[in-house]
Amino acid sequence: MSSAQSPKKTGLPREVVKWLQSLDLSFYPKNVCRDFSNGYLVAEILSRYYPPYFPVRSYEKGTSLSAKQMNWSQIERSLQKQHLHLMKEVIDGSIHCKPGAAELLVQEVYTMLTNQSIRHVQGPESDFTDQEYQELLPTLARSTASRAIKNNLRMTEIMAEPDISTIQKKARVILHRHLEHKAAERVLNPGRFEVKPNLGRLAAKNPVPSSSDECFASSGDTTSKLCYPSTWSGAAVSFKEIKVHQPVRRYLLNY
Repeated sequence: MSSAQSPKKTGLPREVVKWLQSLDLSFYPKNVCRDFSNGYLVAEILSRYYPPYFPVRSYEKGTSLSAKQMNWSQIERSLQKQHLHLMKEVIDGSIHCKPGAAELLVQEVYTMLTNQSIRHVQGPESDFTDQEYQELLPTLARSTASRAIKNNLRMTEIMAEPDISTIQKKARVILHRHLEHKAAERVLNPGRFEVKPNLGRLAAKNPVPSSSDECFASSGDTTSKLCYPSTWSGAAVSFKEIKVHQPVRRYLLNY
């Protein structure tokens, strides 16, 4: 097996790679994301197990969106007749070449047809974004907000779902996720983002002195209180209590 076909390069477990090689397909999927997007190879794999229900000649090899949708629609109908099922999210992610979707699709097909489990299989909760790839990059090379939307919202998604509100919702989800990751980066590396502490962080948070830390001195009408708390490391704090004498009002009563 060449290095271009190794499990590390394709992103597939070794047992799945060996299984694909044993099927004698019309061509070996060197680029899993691209080669499985139109569904032709999936139909060819299924034809090895259910020949009458997946005739390869009825599927197109084209890469247009219409060809992909037609192939996958036919595959799903044939799978239902055999009481088999593939996750809709994984199929859609594969059609639009979302990161990690095709790899998960092939692993699902493998477990469905062979009844073999795969260790460390990617879970169905995957969002099929490039976040894992972004985390491998240096901080300065990571995507901006606009680039994150372009990377994770494919043109074929817009073509398949032309409803503007649906596209805006997807873009908001991507933007929200991007901002969350940026906020986490600021917390981990505040120096790079020049994050300055706010007034709450800069203010000295000294404890309130207890009654045992107080002493008083009186002079006339003014009482001065000096506080020497044992827990304070700085100088003593003094303040004054001023008593104000109100003049007595006299009222003249006329009888």
